Amino acid sequence: MPRAVVTGGAGFLGSHLAEALVGGGYEVVVVDDFSTGRRENLAGLADDPRCTVVEHDVSWGLPVSGPVDAVCHLASPASPPAYLARPLETLAVGSEGTRHALALAHAHGARFLLASTSEIYGDPLVHPQPEDYLGNVSSIGPRSVYDEAKRFAEAITMAYHRTFGLDTKIVRIFNTYGPRMAPGDGRVVTNFIEQALAGSPLTVYGDGTQTRSFCWVDDEVRGLVALLHSDWTGPMNIGNPAEFTVRELAELVREAAGVDVPITFAPLPQDDPTRRRPDITRAGAVLGWRPEVPLREGVERLVAWYRAGRPAPARLPDR
Repeated sequence: MPRAVVTGGAGFLGSHLAEALVGGGYEVVVVDDFSTGRRENLAGLADDPRCTVVEHDVSWGLPVSGPVDAVCHLASPASPPAYLARPLETLAVGSEGTRHALALAHAHGARFLLASTSEIYGDPLVHPQPEDYLGNVSSIGPRSVYDEAKRFAEAITMAYHRTFGLDTKIVRIFNTYGPRMAPGDGRVVTNFIEQALAGSPLTVYGDGTQTRSFCWVDDEVRGLVALLHSDWTGPMNIGNPAEFTVRELAELVREAAGVDVPITFAPLPQDDPTRRRPDITRAGAVLGWRPEVPLREGVERLVAWYRAGRPAPARLPDR
């Protein structure tokens, strides 16, 4: 039985990946400090002997003993309120945390998968964004703590590949949504659903014409697993190329929730990208991967999940 380490494995995406790996025949070691990850995200693996949980901050090391065949590094605050509340911790997990994860993979000759982000493209001047686009990112704005942490993580990942021949893969993730997203985490899909179900106005930042591309979590995880098992080295976009304005998303959420609440507008946050859409030509050619769940269906599923039993709001620990 191969053995995989998933850092950030109690997070929204990490917990889904951990489940998929266990289902695919792996023994999984989840490493998480639970600063933004949630123990309840691992409920489906709680009694599974193939999953072990280590509570630890990977910025300070990665205490995993025994064989390791794959390291999937997903540890990092991911929503704007989370990384803006922890700017230094976000930079640390992207730098030292990534170095520790790479060192573990190198010590065992394991495959390494880095969860990067579409944020490395910044406010793009090329549309849609292919992997060879170098981006338009502010290195000093408030969002830079996340953007630059991921850019550094990509750089050190490729340095390990070039220096040691480490088998490395980098997935650039575009807006992913689905069950286990923490309420109140500041991401647009959950913001709208929370507001709609509470009967509150939906808050659109800016004029609502900025675009995003939303990928259902099962599609995203299927792409991550395919990339991990591939011979590809370097970055690959895994996201849904169907592009929607934020205003269109708000209207869709109102319909899915069956509510007639108003839409209000607030100032756009600093450095918020105006467009975001992945070019997934590489994922299709190398992995044979494409997303399958359209946005309307995914939003309807997520609304139903919230209505079935909404989790408690995420609690950000003191800095």
